[in-house]
Amino acid sequence: MTKRPTLRRRFKHARRRVGVALGDTLLPPVLEALSRSWNLELVDRHNLEDTLRAERGCLLALWHGRMVCGLPQYGRRGFQVLVSMSGDGDVSEKLLRGFGYGVVRGSSSRGGARALREMLGVLDAGAALVVTPDGPRGPRHAMNLGLAWMSRATGRAIVPLGFGVDRAWRARSWDSFTVPKPFARIALVHGAPIRVGREGGEAELERVTHEVRRALLDAEQRAFDRVGAVRDW
Repeated sequence: MTKRPTLRRRFKHARRRVGVALGDTLLPPVLEALSRSWNLELVDRHNLEDTLRAERGCLLALWHGRMVCGLPQYGRRGFQVLVSMSGDGDVSEKLLRGFGYGVVRGSSSRGGARALREMLGVLDAGAALVVTPDGPRGPRHAMNLGLAWMSRATGRAIVPLGFGVDRAWRARSWDSFTVPKPFARIALVHGAPIRVGREGGEAELERVTHEVRRALLDAEQRAFDRVGAVRDW
């Protein structure tokens, strides 16, 4: 006998459908209008731009909860975002496309071969692929070897992005999802590129993963210092 879905599961599916609809229609214009009031400072942007020019594409890493902070900055530049195959990824895809980003669905563990082909196409076109290495379920600031594996497989460097904001709404979620308030000061710190040797083994992937995590946390600390706020983790 087929089990009927529980009330909790039905509510979760309904909430996801509403989220997809809002992500496609309402959220992009609301966030676009809100973002026009933000005072955004870009720090060490050359780390990104120089890497893009010299290496024909790169991987941009940022924590999952900071996605909204950076949405307006790099939309409509041909950048693509790696989004999970989960239902929450459906919501993220609609929102990202509303801001002019392309979307690659998959990960190193699910849809990996197809996703890797799409990643290489994006990077060969000289664009950046945005990755949230602690998503889609966390824990916050936890990383597996997936991002380092992508860097090795594509031959592209990882550029860490750290965000600091002086006033924001924060969701009660595992990633403390952050939406800057009107007229918020935001600092976006671009860390130095990190590379993985093409012949690197498991030990190299682990070393780079720890290095990227430290670089992301350092970039966020610098960003919060720039806006004169206490970090939120």
